[in-house]
Amino acid sequence: MSATTAKSPAREPGGTRQSGGRKKLSYPVVLLIIAGVLLALSALRALTGANDLTSSGQYSGALAAAVPIGLAGLGGLWSERAGVINIGLEGMMILGTFGAGWAGWQYGPWWAVVAGIVGGLLGGLIHAVATVTFGVDHIISGVAVNILALGFAQYLAKLLFGKEGSEAALAGGNDKQSPPMDSLGTFNIPGLSGWLGSIERHDWFFVSDSAGILRGLVTDVSWLTLLAVGLFFATFYILWRSSFGLRLRSCGESPVAAESLGVNVYTYKYAAVLVSGGLAGLGGAFLAIVSSHFYQDGQTGGRGYIGLATMIFGNWRPGGVAMGAGLFGFTDSLQLRGGGETVHGLLLLLAALLVALMVWGLRSGRLRQALTAGGIAVLLTAWYFFTDTVPTEVVDATPYVATLLVLSLAAQRLRVPKAIGRPYRKGQGK
Repeated sequence: MSATTAKSPAREPGGTRQSGGRKKLSYPVVLLIIAGVLLALSALRALTGANDLTSSGQYSGALAAAVPIGLAGLGGLWSERAGVINIGLEGMMILGTFGAGWAGWQYGPWWAVVAGIVGGLLGGLIHAVATVTFGVDHIISGVAVNILALGFAQYLAKLLFGKEGSEAALAGGNDKQSPPMDSLGTFNIPGLSGWLGSIERHDWFFVSDSAGILRGLVTDVSWLTLLAVGLFFATFYILWRSSFGLRLRSCGESPVAAESLGVNVYTYKYAAVLVSGGLAGLGGAFLAIVSSHFYQDGQTGGRGYIGLATMIFGNWRPGGVAMGAGLFGFTDSLQLRGGGETVHGLLLLLAALLVALMVWGLRSGRLRQALTAGGIAVLLTAWYFFTDTVPTEVVDATPYVATLLVLSLAAQRLRVPKAIGRPYRKGQGK
């Protein structure tokens, strides 16, 4: 008998598993983390007077802002899990906004949903043909899709909506936007929204704050938001609980090994990129249908790139993408609501997090990282105590600053699919 035996992953008390030296959080630990975040936000709101930190309006706006970003990130996850880098998410979202704007004006909001998905699928098909069939560099192809989609949408908008005296122009369209469409409608959970609202108005510490956050997530929710939540659960089940998902992910890890087991790698890569485009197109359709009720030039505002950042932050996992989208949706809602006082209060929270990072850096021997975190924490604390608010320009830049900060922190723990971006040709392993 060999003296060397393989060690199975250790299981911590409470269901936490260690695999490769890394711990998986159990559900009780996750719930404790959520409670800790709620407590921190409640304390910060009470200390700073920034009531928007836990108001229902802030989180209702955050949910609406998170959905298109999350759908774009989910689209990127599908593509990159199959080994195809998808920088073209922004362009696919643009095609989705245009398709939804045109079909929504002509046939109503549900047809706008279908047209938005089809627009994104067309962008995904172009990217798949270029990268999978012809072996074009994935970055170059994605940038080309973004440029082509922008020009295509602008040209068609002038052609279909901007002609003087046309039906579209008379209905309110022009060369920058489509005529408005009917509302898709929203729903509330019966009884729950009003009950939470009454608790929120009592201004009880933690209890009213939690009620305000929950009320924002269950009040005036779009049907497309419900569809997006379902797509996150469906993605997890398909990619991690089905044989189809196992084969698709194997194409992003080792396409040669997948081919040796009888997997048609081209088919799975095409399917992944098409689904990716459809999800990004649905995210663009959400902007046209729910956020504004019409297509508008520049409507995506870089959300495809932020969606790509959520995918990286989420480590190519649906749950991580959802968390990242929620974070960016929160900062985006701050920007839209003009939350100068709220961002000012968040300076104190960020300083506290940096102090914790400093302590962790000192304990782990990372002196340079600890000193950098401590220095920034001092500057943020001084900024908070010597000012009453932050400039509008800082508020407007909050989503993009959050993107950079999150990516810089997430870079420490990323596990990229091994064959991502690599060219593949059938039979290359023989």
